[in-house]
Amino acid sequence: MEYRKLQGTDLTVSAVGFGVWTVGTTWWGVKDEGMGKQLLRRAFDLGVTFFDNADTYASGRAEELQREALGDVRDRIVIGTKFGYDIYNNPERAGQQERPHDWSPAHLRRALEGSLRRLGTDYIDYYQLHNPRMDALQPGSALADDLWAELDRAKAEGLIRAYGTALGPALNERQIEEGVSSVRDRRAPTQIIYNLLEQMLGERILPVAEDVGVGVVARVPHASGLLEGYMTLDTEFEPGDHRNWRLTTNARRKAWMEDGLKKVEQINEQFVAGRGRTIGQLAIQFALRSPAMASVLPNIYSAVGLDEYVQAFDAAPLMGAEYDAIQALYRANFGMERDLRGEVVAQ
Repeated sequence: MEYRKLQGTDLTVSAVGFGVWTVGTTWWGVKDEGMGKQLLRRAFDLGVTFFDNADTYASGRAEELQREALGDVRDRIVIGTKFGYDIYNNPERAGQQERPHDWSPAHLRRALEGSLRRLGTDYIDYYQLHNPRMDALQPGSALADDLWAELDRAKAEGLIRAYGTALGPALNERQIEEGVSSVRDRRAPTQIIYNLLEQMLGERILPVAEDVGVGVVARVPHASGLLEGYMTLDTEFEPGDHRNWRLTTNARRKAWMEDGLKKVEQINEQFVAGRGRTIGQLAIQFALRSPAMASVLPNIYSAVGLDEYVQAFDAAPLMGAEYDAIQALYRANFGMERDLRGEVVAQ
């Protein structure tokens, strides 16, 4: 395992982290809490120290699950969690729709106290705004300035060690604006969707982060499953799978999968076959290429996948010429006429 500084903070995190939503919710197939806790513990035993959670995951149950699995090693891990959605006055919505945000200082305090209690700790290492819009980021906005001042106070009180943002699932100009504001205006580490098939946010946000010395965390490094190496044209998502809500029609889902698998075929032929690495490991190596990138959060829902990802650092490394060749393919859209790179599928 590699360990990296989350720039802009005093935190050091494992380069492969664990997004607890895969085991703390039922959105990715891990419906047995016992299995979820086993995966969390196995990840720790394999060197994972960064665990990323949120109060909205199963309305707080994911945080409790993490405490039950890792409470006895709390001082040896970096706990990230998120706030912003009002889970206290708004029940979960059908179709995994967003709940209303509340960015008031009072809600921040309530959310922080709830997360501390559920996680069984007296401090949170990395506290993130969950899917913020510009009203919670832009300097000069009374709402945003009050919120960030309250974060400063919570940090001064020792309740949090560092804070940042976790952008939402869209891949568009609004998300880019939010990410640039987070790293440039707030000097806040930022979590984004970033992978070798979906680089739209990273190619605009990462240079700014590198310039100002702020860290970035990548989620969805395997492009919602395409870069795991197991998906085929016959793959169907189970009811409740998060990807069902990101591509709302069968036609869009089919087009995304067809084009994605054609790209995967090219990647396998040119950068995986006979190279001493899996496509899943290549995806992690690619996402970590930027010096601003501190950690990637693959979707972990099996011991096989977990073991593969943490071994990415033992596999044949991604060389500079290979990286440049991948970027050339990406810029050319892998030679395809139809461009679906903005078709966001899932976390």
